[in-house]
Amino acid sequence: MEPLASKYRPSSLDQFIGQPHLIGKNGPIRKLIEKDRIPSMIFWGPPGTGKTTLAYIISQNLFYDFYRLQAVNSGKDKLRKIIKIARSNQNFNKKTILFLDEIHRWNKAQQDALLPYVEKGIITLIGATTENPSFIINNALLSRSKVFIFKPHEKEDIINFINRIAKEEFPKQKLDSAAVNFIADISNGDLRSALNTLEVSVALADSVKTKITKKLISEAVQQKAYHDRNGEEHYNIISAIHKSLRSSNASAAAYWIMRMLNAGEDPLYIARRLVRFASEDIGNSDPNALILANAVYEACAKLGMPECDVHLIQLAIYLAKAPKDNEAYQVKNLAGRDAENFSNEPVPMHLRNAVTELMEDSGYGKGYIYDHDLDSKKSGQQCMPDALKDRDYFKKTPQKL
Repeated sequence: MEPLASKYRPSSLDQFIGQPHLIGKNGPIRKLIEKDRIPSMIFWGPPGTGKTTLAYIISQNLFYDFYRLQAVNSGKDKLRKIIKIARSNQNFNKKTILFLDEIHRWNKAQQDALLPYVEKGIITLIGATTENPSFIINNALLSRSKVFIFKPHEKEDIINFINRIAKEEFPKQKLDSAAVNFIADISNGDLRSALNTLEVSVALADSVKTKITKKLISEAVQQKAYHDRNGEEHYNIISAIHKSLRSSNASAAAYWIMRMLNAGEDPLYIARRLVRFASEDIGNSDPNALILANAVYEACAKLGMPECDVHLIQLAIYLAKAPKDNEAYQVKNLAGRDAENFSNEPVPMHLRNAVTELMEDSGYGKGYIYDHDLDSKKSGQQCMPDALKDRDYFKKTPQKL
């Protein structure tokens, strides 16, 4: 039996669901199709957002010769065969699209093999990826391609589509609205996943008289939230945690932390980031923040999940509510810049330690003022090298990097 996702795959732009910013009335891909000027492209977005389908629709609308490779199990041999056909197509003014699914799985050498054919227009490359192209596609290939970003499907689009398919495929099956909403929620904007969930749920129902409910679906489909521990989403969420804390939003920080934990993130990774935050964004405005952060890190190391989740939330609440001060972070940046730009400046003679007679005779330590001998305990003596003599990292208006 053909899967629903395959059976109901759109074959034209009018049937295509979602991505109005790309294929709407003024969408760039629609305009490119209308003008028959398709460049090499990278389709970047989450699973089930229509990347493969749109590539196929493009080839059908323009009568291109269309070839699809799955990067995970295809290499240079298959590419050579397609290139041979593409060269032949050129003799008949016929264009060739190579759709490379999961292009991020091809290594640098494999991606480089595409370059001359893309550059000469022998093939029009459409690469699909769930990963950030900036990180996983060679710069040379990326510079010859236009990147289009695919967004997760809107919940309403998924609900409408599921209801339509359910009526067509399972007209006698009872499906309540709460179940459809639940399918849309757990699909995370992935239309293909939503259809698969519907199909599995109907298959597991005892009969057509069995109502498909939210409870039945939750028992049949056990799924964690999307979170790629090695990909961009990992860094997006940890950035959301840090910035929520900086904005003193404890609720948002707790939400993002639980998102990570529910998806299987290592709690020690989160704890390390919170230790960093305690110094970077709170610093000496509340030194106890760093003490608590270290204590929570140790607690997470001892307890592990799921017991340590409450410790991370406790710490997040404290850090969010603590006064904010990024002075240490600013000084680190400014001092680091100077340390790099003035890396060979000699230590002033009066700050040097005269550990031998020769060094003392050479002027090491001469003129040094022992601050404790002064009533004020502050000599004001020069401690920077001459090139940075008047440098002050603690001005009210910090120097900009």
